Amino acid sequence: MNHQEALTGYIASFVSELVQSGVTDVVVSPGSRSTPIAMVMAEHPGLKLHIQVDERSAGFFALGIAKAAKRPTVLLCTSGTAAANYFPAIVEANISRVPLVVLTADRPHELRDVGAPQSIDQIHLYGNHVKWFVEMAPPETTDEMIRYARMVCARAVAASMQSPSGPVHLNFPMREPLIPLLEQEQLFSQKERMNGYVKIQQPTVSLQKEEFDYYAEIIKTSERGMIVCGQIEEDGFIEAVTAFAEKCQLPILADPLSQLRSGGHSGSSIIDTYDGILRNEQAKNRLKPDLIIRFGSMPVSKALTIFLKENHSARQLVIDGGIGWRDPGLVSTEMIYCQETLFCHEMNARLKAKQPTGYSQKWQQLNTLTKELIQTIDEAEELNEGKLFYQLSELLPEEAAIFVGNSMPIRDLDSFYHFNEKRMKVVANRGANGIDGTVSTALGVGTIYQPMYLILGDLTFFHDLNGLVAAKLQQVNITILLINNNGGGIFSFLPQASHPKHFELLFGTPLDLDFRKAVEMYGGQFTSISNWEQFSQVLLQDRNKEGLRVIEIVTNREENAEEHRKLWKFVSREIDSLLEKENA
Repeated sequence: MNHQEALTGYIASFVSELVQSGVTDVVVSPGSRSTPIAMVMAEHPGLKLHIQVDERSAGFFALGIAKAAKRPTVLLCTSGTAAANYFPAIVEANISRVPLVVLTADRPHELRDVGAPQSIDQIHLYGNHVKWFVEMAPPETTDEMIRYARMVCARAVAASMQSPSGPVHLNFPMREPLIPLLEQEQLFSQKERMNGYVKIQQPTVSLQKEEFDYYAEIIKTSERGMIVCGQIEEDGFIEAVTAFAEKCQLPILADPLSQLRSGGHSGSSIIDTYDGILRNEQAKNRLKPDLIIRFGSMPVSKALTIFLKENHSARQLVIDGGIGWRDPGLVSTEMIYCQETLFCHEMNARLKAKQPTGYSQKWQQLNTLTKELIQTIDEAEELNEGKLFYQLSELLPEEAAIFVGNSMPIRDLDSFYHFNEKRMKVVANRGANGIDGTVSTALGVGTIYQPMYLILGDLTFFHDLNGLVAAKLQQVNITILLINNNGGGIFSFLPQASHPKHFELLFGTPLDLDFRKAVEMYGGQFTSISNWEQFSQVLLQDRNKEGLRVIEIVTNREENAEEHRKLWKFVSREIDSLLEKENA
């Protein structure tokens, strides 16, 4: 058997096992050394190929698909620095627990470290940022090597999904000639185990009955208990945690990425203005808990994070089915490794319904008051970043997907996006909290969720302009709300702002860019709005318009920071007034 026959059989067996393992989407960055894998993948009817020329954008595009689909997406590139450009997306996938199967083609062993072009050290290229690495054996088609290729493939897909989910990396050394023999009959048929080489059963992370009883008793005896929900993507969790909270009269401080601020549940336990409430010292003293039950990743709100740290004497239970360590404040008293939905069901089965408590009612009272106070932002006539997020639930359609950029947008969403019944999905890259790859990730999510809205700042938009090409090449419909304050708006809220000498140079970083030309280059429609009436009209019209649409909202960084400070001072003053009247 010649080299091309061996190459074709080996790769075809691997690709066939990918499909048998449940993979449907592959993001390919074109290159020479990866030719045999790419061509065989293109031949398989069970795979959908997405071509992304820029490897950095490709990595984030694949991340978005996997994040939305909740199943592994495959990344494929050639050798050399192409593979290095996947690194930022792999870091994000690892921390965010998103399953990726990264395939990098490589020079064969005899061409390594001898000055061959496009050759770098790809062994353990991503270090500890991947869950598993394999240097694949060179292609052969003996029965044993076909079994090896299929087994490694099945293990890689399973490893990416095993809790906590994350990326795995397989490195394929390839010798020339690189062209596979696609004309072979029954290219993807296997001699044995036609339905998959090995089935790998994923474990359910649970507790013993006695341990569930123990935690139920803790919750039962608590008088000032509360739930904090950060970003979590688990089927059935929303129904389970809301039922648990309502039965036990536990307020849920729901981060926007928890998916609890929207949907078909009653919302009766949801506290969605805690970021404003917990800026007030009196409120924080009145709301001191004796028990905090936390699900998901750390919340966005700094005020809430500080509140958790300040209450280190409270019993703090962190429930994590991903068997990680989500406790940057060093305040947890128990780290409970159990599937989150299962934990809620088990507590619900063991506990009797409670009447509303003074503690839960105080949270609800302050939540209602703060919402009413925040509504004053709707009266602003000038373009205002906070008002933009406040209006989202009213202006966006049912079941819209909202991808939010980091820095100020995600924080404003946390402050001003409140509970609604539209079943909207909120997504962000909150693993490493970077601004890179935001456009590409949102477009990847947009292949699964529609209609898709991306909200981001001008620096974040500039950082991933290359990603816009996916809207054109992959025909992904997306509306981008571009908050253009000509620089890094979040730094106006940080201590650096009080040192103006080098502030603009080092932190403000104004770009002074006209994004219209870039958007039009990618075949998009660009609109810059000047008032709120125009914003509503543009956002509401042509909701079903296909392709790329960018709506620019121009704001002023300094004015935005001052408006935020005035609002929070007003809210805090009114909370003080309420609490002082109660104490009188």
